[in-house]
Amino acid sequence: MLDNTKRANIKHGDSVAIVLKQDQDTGRLTDGIVRDLLTKSVSHPHGIKVRLMSGEVGRVKEIY
Repeated sequence: MLDNTKRANIKHGDSVAIVLKQDQDTGRLTDGIVRDLLTKSVSHPHGIKVRLMSGEVGRVKEIY
């Protein structure tokens, strides 16, 4: 399984599960396809922030 905290492991078009800002308390995941990588740093301890094709923004928790 790829490390979701490293930017190099995530690219445009990947199928991922993210946690939306409003779902951080519950940990509910939202599936989608990566449109944009929003985290500029090489890594982030809570997951790389992305925008999905649907327009939703959140931190990657799983990479499929």
